Amino acid sequence: MDLSADRTTFKRHSSLSTLVAHFFGILAVILMLIWLLHYREGIEYGSDNPLKVLNVHPFLMYCGFLFLVGQAMMTYKTAYASHQVQKMVHGGLHLIGLVLGIVGICAAFRFHDKLNLKDMVSLHSWIGLTTFILLGLQWLFGAFTFLAPQSSSGTRTRMMPWHVLGGRALLYMGIVAALTGLMQRATMLGQSTNAESRLINFTGLAILLFGVSVDFSVALGRYA
Repeated sequence: MDLSADRTTFKRHSSLSTLVAHFFGILAVILMLIWLLHYREGIEYGSDNPLKVLNVHPFLMYCGFLFLVGQAMMTYKTAYASHQVQKMVHGGLHLIGLVLGIVGICAAFRFHDKLNLKDMVSLHSWIGLTTFILLGLQWLFGAFTFLAPQSSSGTRTRMMPWHVLGGRALLYMGIVAALTGLMQRATMLGQSTNAESRLINFTGLAILLFGVSVDFSVALGRYA
């Protein structure tokens, strides 16, 4: 069996999955912006309009958090750079996504405060906050294990499969959080128009396919 040819095939398929992931990821960003800017009130964290504040939440949790997490995962295996640069970009994109995610979560709590609503009562909020906290812990684990100079190569080798497995699981948890959030928002809005309803559905499908494509890219990239 020609292992070199197999690695070339896996690398080509991984690169194709990366392109597909970028297509669906950017498509979801565009669809979400159309939804929030055209059908809803717009996006503004400091607004006196509670709905504008709420719109910051889906925008940053997908476009800022989930999209960048997916990019970080693909960068580690598909970016044409040295291994050290790949690691730094991987960790940096995760960190930026976490910072933007914090702002997105604060926007949801700010919306609740403006309308005197209870926090953390929906399945979406439980899954979303759990995913976010676990991903933050995953980032800390990765930083101390793979970036800290005092970490031994043996420790890195033993921990790598668990780090990869945890990252892929958290990606899907993030996708579930995003889709349940869209469903919750659509229910709250009563799906004002058929056009808006379809737009929300297509946005959810694009997010789902983005996540699946990212996972394919990462899985295939490990064999390239």
